[in-house]
Amino acid sequence: SFDPTSDLIFHFDESLPYHPNGNRFTVTLNDGQQKQSTYYSVGGGFVVKEGETAEQSTVTLPYPCDCGDDLRLHCQTKKLSIWQMVYENEKSWRSEADIRADLLRIWETMLDCVYRGCHTEGQLPGGLNVMRRAAAIQQKLLGADCEYSNHSEWIAQIKECSDSFPRVVKWVSCFALAVNEENASFGRVVTAPTNGAAGVIPAVLMYYICSYDTHEDDIIRFLLVAGEIGTFFKKGATISAAMGGCQAEIGVSSAMAAAALCECLGGTVEQSLMAAEIAMEHHLGLTCDPIGGLVQIPCIERNAMGAMKAITAANLALESSPQHAKVSLDAVIKTMWETAQDMNEKYKETSEGGLALHIPVNVIEC
Repeated sequence: SFDPTSDLIFHFDESLPYHPNGNRFTVTLNDGQQKQSTYYSVGGGFVVKEGETAEQSTVTLPYPCDCGDDLRLHCQTKKLSIWQMVYENEKSWRSEADIRADLLRIWETMLDCVYRGCHTEGQLPGGLNVMRRAAAIQQKLLGADCEYSNHSEWIAQIKECSDSFPRVVKWVSCFALAVNEENASFGRVVTAPTNGAAGVIPAVLMYYICSYDTHEDDIIRFLLVAGEIGTFFKKGATISAAMGGCQAEIGVSSAMAAAALCECLGGTVEQSLMAAEIAMEHHLGLTCDPIGGLVQIPCIERNAMGAMKAITAANLALESSPQHAKVSLDAVIKTMWETAQDMNEKYKETSEGGLALHIPVNVIEC
C-alpha cells in the first residue's frame, strides 16, 4: 500500500555526490524489505542510473572525436569540412535518409516553437507574473496589415521587412524570446543543449535563413556542426547549470551556434572552432540564479544575449586569422570546467544567490 500524502518524503537538505540533480528512491515493502534506485539528470535530457554510463556505443566511428584537436586533425587529414566529418560518423548509426529526416524533424520542431512563441500572448505560469513579449515584438516589426498562413509565408514576410540592422537585431531577440517563453509555458522545445538554453540555436538559425539564400541542406549542415560542438562540452566539461552555472547552458548553446553559423557562412574549420571559442570565452563564469526557481528571469532574456554573442563571434572569426589566436576551443572548455568546479554552489541553479536572492518574488511585475 502507498499513500503519497504520507508515504512520500522529500529530503530537501540532502544532495547526492555524483551530480546535484539526483533522485534516490527508497521503497519500504510491507515485509520490511527495502529496494533502492538512484538516478541523475545530467543535462540535455540525459538521465543516468547510478552504476551505469550515459551512453554505450556499439559502433566504431570512422572519425572518433572528443575535442577540437581531434576534429581539426580529422578534417585536415581527410580534407573535410566539419559537417562532412560529422555526417560520416552519423552514418555509422543510421542511414543517410534517416539522418536527413531526423535533422529536418528537429528543425521543424524548432520552427514550430518559434512560430508559436511569436504568436502567443499572455502571462507565463509560475507566479512571477511575467508577460510574454515575443508576439508583441514580431507584430510591431511586421506591421498589423501583414498576412500569412504558414511558416514559409511568415519567413518570406520577415525577409521582406528585415532591411535594416536595428530590425535584424530585434528579430534575433524576438526569435530567442519566443522559444523560451514557450519553454516557460510547458511548450514543446528542442533541448539545444538544454531546455533553458533552447532559444539560442533556433534564433541564430532563423537569422541565417532570413538573412541569406538558404536551402534544406544548409539547415542540415548547421545542425550537424552545432551538435558536434555540443558534444565536446558534454564530454570535456558539463552542459548542466546545476554543475556549472549558466555558462554550461547559454554559453554552450552560443558556442554551438557560433561554430555552425561560421561554417555555413564559408568559414574554415579553424575559423569555426575559433567562433565557438570566442562565444564561450565571453560566457565564462556566468551564474545560474533563476528568480523563484523558475526558468524565466533572467533565463529568457539570456537566450537573446547568447544568440547575439554567437552571431558576433561567428563574424569576428570570419574576419580573423586563426593562426594568430591565443586561446583554443579545448583550452576554453577546460577553463569552463575548472570555473564550474570553483563556482560557489549557490550560483548553480539553486536560487540561493544572485538575482534570486535580491529580487523579492512578491514584488515582480514584468
